[in-house]
Amino acid sequence: QVQLVQSGGGLVQAGGSLRLSCAASGRTFSNYAMGWFRQAPGKEREFVAAISWSGTTSYYADSVKGRFTISRDNVQKWVSLQMNSLKNEDTAVYFCAAKQTLARIAAAIPAYEFNAWGQGTQVTVSS
Repeated sequence: QVQLVQSGGGLVQAGGSLRLSCAASGRTFSNYAMGWFRQAPGKEREFVAAISWSGTTSYYADSVKGRFTISRDNVQKWVSLQMNSLKNEDTAVYFCAAKQTLARIAAAIPAYEFNAWGQGTQVTVSS
């Protein structure tokens, strides 16, 4: 099992950028696909992006495609989400998550399939 600790986030103006990071502990980080989800007030948690254990495949929600980039480092044991061209509708609490799988990523992954979660971090985009 991995444990996940998030950092980053905060307040940014529309059009700006933020980077979220998620540090993992445990020896088997490379056995996990990693994902990012977000939850806005009054809304369900939604998929944002995921990356395979090797980092060779990834998938993005249509709402963030072309603006967000997920990446990982299996040696340093972290995953990050670079968010550019932020919009008001990106405002939410963001969560990183880990799913134990060696499959390639070709579609969004439901939240219930993830085994471990970070504590969440607030991202607020102002006009």
